[in-house]
Amino acid sequence: MAEHRNEAVDTLEGWYVSHDLRTVDWQAWRQLTAGERSAAMEELFRAHQRFQNREAERTGGYGLYAIAGNKADIMWVQLRPTLEELTAAKTELNHCRFADFTKPAYSYVSIVELSAYLAKPGVDVSEDAYIQGRLKPALPSAKNVCFYPMNKKRSGEDNWYMLPMEARREMMRSHGLIGRAYAGQVKQIITGSVGLDDWEWGVTLYADDPVQFKKLVYEMRFDEASARYAEFGSFYVGSRIDIADLSAMLDLR
Repeated sequence: MAEHRNEAVDTLEGWYVSHDLRTVDWQAWRQLTAGERSAAMEELFRAHQRFQNREAERTGGYGLYAIAGNKADIMWVQLRPTLEELTAAKTELNHCRFADFTKPAYSYVSIVELSAYLAKPGVDVSEDAYIQGRLKPALPSAKNVCFYPMNKKRSGEDNWYMLPMEARREMMRSHGLIGRAYAGQVKQIITGSVGLDDWEWGVTLYADDPVQFKKLVYEMRFDEASARYAEFGSFYVGSRIDIADLSAMLDLR
């Protein structure tokens, strides 16, 4: 008897993504002189400018965020065309003196992913400006960010991967309708990490009003794709900052 194997959905991949979350070693930072702290910030500022230039040149993406709560203090989000370039960006940050005064809180490596569940047939992906813009996105300028990793369940009767394609397609269509109801209030970037990190997907939401994160995620919990088949990791919420904001945050005067 032939073994049953469900159809895997096709995916489109874009830029590689790193969510790099760190806590500041405040005790060690305080032990530096004001001049030493200033020199470390100047070096970090130059790296920050280089990262911003990549985004301006459309050869990568970059975002800097102050994280609320005690899970982390700072999150750097980097997007690059290749995994090697993504690793180089991390190394460039680690070469900065300031990195000596941070401790890893969490990291997540993934790749921008578009699912073909709802894809329109006959579209030339390489020539479609809209699709290319989603695969190689500029990070939204919204004030706030919410990031979390997630899986689809593989347990007992609640096994997403044993469902037929049409059942998965219909649930993802319903799931997408909820998200579209928040258009103009919340933007999202979905990244895939199967084979790249411990979870299967990362979801990064952007909004000026952080209450919309709560409303959207809560409403999606009632959708079958989430209520029955989703598992969620930790949520990291924060606000977008620039280097001047980071300098003010680290200023001990």
